Amino acid sequence: MVADTLERMADGDERLRLVTVTAVDVAPDLRHAKVYLSSLTEESAGALAEHRSQLQQAIGRQVRLKRTPQLDFAADPAVAAGNRVEEILRHIRERDVHRHGAGHGADHGIDEHESGDRGGGSS
Repeated sequence: MVADTLERMADGDERLRLVTVTAVDVAPDLRHAKVYLSSLTEESAGALAEHRSQLQQAIGRQVRLKRTPQLDFAADPAVAAGNRVEEILRHIRERDVHRHGAGHGADHGIDEHESGDRGGGSS
């Protein structure tokens, strides 16, 4: 519901075009809701602040509650952690390519001296 409303708002405000809702946590008393976004730039945060009441009103029309939760926006820490993992894996791959050279076992994680016979030799 929040994502759909933000998508409609993005048609009129370019600052919201790259905003993607990843999760929403609602407090048990329904007074507050934290909306997690894939990224949150200063520009998009400003747009969200400007449109907060309009967004809450749109949600209030769709939900039958006494009170519409106050919305807070935050960057999703899971997305940031995922980006960090990807960065680490990319660094490891680049290091392996430099260490082993392209086409010398870098794709399989095998060193040239590890690919020989490990059975102790044959008689």
